[in-house]
Formats: sequence, C-alpha cells, structure tokens
Amino acid sequence: MRRVVITGLGTINALGNDVATSWPRIVAGENGIGPITRFDTKDQTVKISAEVKLDPLLHFQAPDQRKLDPFTMWALVATDEALRDAGLEPAKVSDELRERWGCIIGTGIGGITGIEEQFQGLLEKGPRRVSPHFVPKIMANAVSGQVAIKNGLLGTCFTTSSACASAGHAIGMAWRSIQWGESDIVVTGGAESATTPLSLAGFANMKALSQRADPALACRPFDKDRDGFVMGEGCGILVFEELEHARRRGARIYAEVKGYGSTDDAYHITAPEESGRGPARALRQALAHAKIDPTAVDYINAHGTSTPYNDAIETRAIKLVFGEHARKLAVSSTKSMVGHLLGASAAVELVVSTLTIHHGVVHPTRNYTTPDPECDLDYVPGAARSMKVRNVLSNSLGFGGHNVSICVGQLEG
Repeated sequence: MRRVVITGLGTINALGNDVATSWPRIVAGENGIGPITRFDTKDQTVKISAEVKLDPLLHFQAPDQRKLDPFTMWALVATDEALRDAGLEPAKVSDELRERWGCIIGTGIGGITGIEEQFQGLLEKGPRRVSPHFVPKIMANAVSGQVAIKNGLLGTCFTTSSACASAGHAIGMAWRSIQWGESDIVVTGGAESATTPLSLAGFANMKALSQRADPALACRPFDKDRDGFVMGEGCGILVFEELEHARRRGARIYAEVKGYGSTDDAYHITAPEESGRGPARALRQALAHAKIDPTAVDYINAHGTSTPYNDAIETRAIKLVFGEHARKLAVSSTKSMVGHLLGASAAVELVVSTLTIHHGVVHPTRNYTTPDPECDLDYVPGAARSMKVRNVLSNSLGFGGHNVSICVGQLEG
C-alpha cells in the first residue's frame, strides 16, 4: 500500500477564516460561540451558535453568490488556502497529471440555506420565482463538484453524507484512493452551513442542543453539567498526497495519514449504543491499519459533543481500546470552542490534529470545570499543553450510528 501524507491545510470556522487566525485562538481556548445574528431568533428556544464571519463579497462576485450555497463557498475558499499551503497550482499542471488529482468532500445536511430561502420564495411568490440555480446550488455533491471545476481536478470526485461522520468518511475514502493507486493527490475534508431557522428548531426540539443562555459557558464537553451541543458551521480542507509524489516536489509534510476505522452501532437512528463497542471497533481498525500499538498514541481529538450520552460513551470506548494507557492519553474537544460543525466536524478536527503533531501543542477542552464520574480521563482542562505527539486518533460519531476514527502521526522512515 502506498503511504499518504498531509501537505496542505485550510479552514473556515467561528474562530477564523484561515489556519493562521484559527490555530492560535484554538490553542488559547477562546470562545467562538455567540448570539445568532443571521436571522431572528425571537421564537426560537435556542438563540446561540458558532457562526462563521466571512464576507462572501471578498471572494465571490454577486452573480456567483446566487449560484453557490454558503457551504460550497466556504469549501472553495478553504481549498484555495490548502492548495496554496501545499504549494500546488493546478492551473500550471497538465491535464494528464490532474487526472490523478481527486476531490472527496463530506457534508451532513448540504444546501439547507438555499432550500429554506427558495421554499419561502415559493410560498410568497409562486413557482415561477424559484431560481433556476436552485437544484445545482443545494445538492450535497455541489461542494465537491464546484471545487473540482474551479481547480481542474479530473480524478475521482464525489461527496459523502453520513451526518456528523460525513467528513470522516470522505477523509477515509481519500486515504484509500491514494493507497490503492487511483490518485496521487486528493483534496478532502468537509463543509457545513446548517445554522438556519428550520435546522435550529429541529435540533432544539429533539433536545440535542444546549439550553444555556450564556454562549461562553454553553458548550462543555465531558463536564458534569453539560446539557447538549452548540451548532457550529464552517469547513476544513486537507491536501492528501502520496508520499513519494510529495517528496519529489519538495513539499512540506505536516504528518502521515496512517489509519482509518469505520463501523456502525446498528442500534438507533440518533442515540449511540451505550456499551461503546461500536466506536471502540473503529478505533481498533484505525490502529490496525496504522500498524501501531495503542501505547504509541499520545492524544485523542475527541468527538466530544457536550451531550450527556455521547461524551460518556466515547470515554467508555476509549477505555475499552486503551485499557490502562487511557489514563496517560491527552483527550480534548475542539467543539468546545467552535461548536459542532455536523458534517464538517471531522475535517476541522483533523486539521487541528495535524497542527497538534506539527507544533507539539495540545489544545484545551474549554469549560471543563466539574468532573463527571463517567468521564474520568485527562481532558486537558484550563490551558494548552506542550508535549511531543507521535500519533493522534481523531474521532467522529454520527446520527445513524456511524463511527469513524482517523489515525495521523509523525512521518517516520
């Protein structure tokens, strides 16, 4: 099997519109959650989220904006950053070579912003006023298709959609595409823009969201007083590259993608199975692919949603896999700062995991102040921690019972 490395990173999230802005704020444990400003929340029971603060006019002309849902716009901007970071200029590469450049991006909900806008127009003005751009704008695969079109990526191209595991599955498929010799480079990750009146009400009414009024204190993964997740939005994009291809062009290599695990609880459409065996199997698969012992893992970027069941079950899964070594692991949740990006979460969190290895700094879990007997690992409370990080597991657990774990680590050999 060919080896896969990460050579470029890009992100848009509530703490910044690029890696250079986001990473220091994540290390500092800053809060990206605040009052919703995009629509009137007067009748909503939840009024906070982790909103992206990106002006589309800085990147897109008005006619283009009418054709692109926000989740696709964010992916296009983050892909530009990731390709620049990797030192790649697709326009200067032949079609023949770009036939081996792919694009696999995940989204959980897709173009719900456009769906709500156009449906409101249908009700108020009739069917003739529905935009001819409606379908290609809101379809989930618009994100990978538009990124491929803009950058001339002629290889494998598709979108994964599996709730909060969407980007994790996209990343796993990108890894396999290069491993199996189908691709030399794959742009991968996830994008989501689901902070809308309809989706907010839906999540709130199923009691999944935090009911806290204070946005600075609402998201508290693993803390005893957690009461639900906070919706986030944004995008994470990574450039995956075959190792020798990257070496030949003198690319800077952040880390190696070593393993991928994917399982399902086969239990309930929203509730995780309580034993933790499903996510534990995904963790074991990732370790087996990576050919490393559990004791070689130093850090886990947890799914860590801040929901009562999910955090306890993920902790249980970690203990099942790591035994006594679980007590030596640093475990933290990026969602404590940028909220839950649904289908994009795994991508932003893999960007963070890659930077953790590159810089040797583990970010804290914000708002972890009251220990929970069921969540009794080292969740890096208070402040970031400098430490050597050889290997990381990044976890994603989604509605539908989907479990994904990605193993990335220092390049060796």
